[in-house]
Amino acid sequence: MDAKKNDWVIVHSIILTSEQRAPQVPDDTKKVPLEMWVKGFIQSDANIGDEVEIKTITGRNIKGKLVQVNPYYTHDYGKCVPELLQIGLQAKKILFGGNDNE
Repeated sequence: MDAKKNDWVIVHSIILTSEQRAPQVPDDTKKVPLEMWVKGFIQSDANIGDEVEIKTITGRNIKGKLVQVNPYYTHDYGKCVPELLQIGLQAKKILFGGNDNE
């Protein structure tokens, strides 16, 4: 088993297929389904890819395909851009007079 009862998980489900999307939705949006990813506590043992039920922090019961156990954030703000460091220093000097006003 990938997930045991009460593990923190994320599930995925399709809310609307592309054919079910509203007619007023932009064309590029209509081409893809409306998807949902939700985190919560799994209610029974399961493997990745199984259809499961979770209970969210707010107490909602949601069904979806088990995607990940113990999900975490993997995004960041990218690599350091040295030019931006210089811009920050220049802005400080222009706005506050540099080291004289610290």
